[in-house]
Amino acid sequence: MHTDLVAALDIGGTKIAGALVDGHGRIQVRAQRATPARQDGETVMRAVEEVLGELTASPLWGRATAVGIGSAGPVDACAGTVSPVNVPGWRDYPLVRRVRAAAGELPVELIGDGVAITAAEHWQGAARGHDNALCMVVSTGVGGGLVLNGRLHPGPTGNAGHIGHISVDLDGDPCPCGARGCVERIASGPNIARRALDGGWRPGPDGDTSAAAVAAAARAGDPVAVASFERAAQALAAGIAATATLVEIDIAVVGGGVGKAGEVLFAPLRKALTDYATLSFVQRLAVVPAQMGTDAGLVGAAAAALTRTAGVTAAGV
Repeated sequence: MHTDLVAALDIGGTKIAGALVDGHGRIQVRAQRATPARQDGETVMRAVEEVLGELTASPLWGRATAVGIGSAGPVDACAGTVSPVNVPGWRDYPLVRRVRAAAGELPVELIGDGVAITAAEHWQGAARGHDNALCMVVSTGVGGGLVLNGRLHPGPTGNAGHIGHISVDLDGDPCPCGARGCVERIASGPNIARRALDGGWRPGPDGDTSAAAVAAAARAGDPVAVASFERAAQALAAGIAATATLVEIDIAVVGGGVGKAGEVLFAPLRKALTDYATLSFVQRLAVVPAQMGTDAGLVGAAAAALTRTAGVTAAGV
């Protein structure tokens, strides 16, 4: 029986989660802090150290062999640094070195959060058994990651598969990343809601203007809400088809808050895919909802650490 554990950190703009995870992807111990995202970098790091402190205080810590980190990006796995867009205090922040010091010099593996979720879906979720897959997170932003030839493909810096910043509208709106017409600028939750409001959709008495509220309106047949989701689906389809055409994936997994919208998103997405994924080798591409839920980042960070330490693919851990 494989009794080693790995520590996992899932670092985002809202929360910093930590866990000790076994070789079957089961969480044995967990800890969490709110991310002090508007504070300076050292204050954010103190929250990370508090999470690690809870883990190191566990009687199970002695079985931990490595630490995996999935962080909001961009990340630079080569340099061991992170510059999350939504944590302004961290720019080229030496996260790997600091975590290694706080974790008793255990080896540390850093990947982007989209790659971490991909690792989780491939190991335990909707992409299990698929050797070539794209997994996406569609929420406040649009991230993603790739599995190629049965292995996670993070790329040299840990950012490969960042589908949110493929341009699908050449003359489209400027994106905060600096490009134009990016998938994220059309398909993210806030942009779905913005487009619905611009088109004349009005929220209910509760004043909820989230993408989830737009999805509820679309389910009820509101034409403006339906159109906003159809436009998002079209952007996602174009990005997925471009990826599939480039690297021959056979499944695309869609998670995140917008991914939870169900058929309001998936029906127009599958339809739009037939317009964009037209070549023979991408016509059978499946698009499915993610399965891993809120622990995906932790499980994926653990998978990356297990892969690194054991020299095996996460799917075989």
